[in-house]
Amino acid sequence: MNNQELTKKVRDLKELKIMQEELQNEISAIEDSIKAEMTALNVNELTVDVFKIRWIPITTNRFDTTAFKNKYKDLYDQFIKVIETKRFTIA
Repeated sequence: MNNQELTKKVRDLKELKIMQEELQNEISAIEDSIKAEMTALNVNELTVDVFKIRWIPITTNRFDTTAFKNKYKDLYDQFIKVIETKRFTIA
């Protein structure tokens, strides 16, 4: 791939990323309006046409690594696993 082709691909990618962000904002706005309606109706589940919409609370348990590290630093250090990844960025 020559420099001109690579430049076009980068420009296309940047444009698509902008479109992706705009679409995500639009999706979030629509979701928020549906959630607001469900809140106004005081429901967690709603059936509209053939769609069943659920907006329900979920409880999860997560390990607090920061608190564990602060309290048991030596033990925490014994179980550290170093992982290397690559980050792709275009500036």
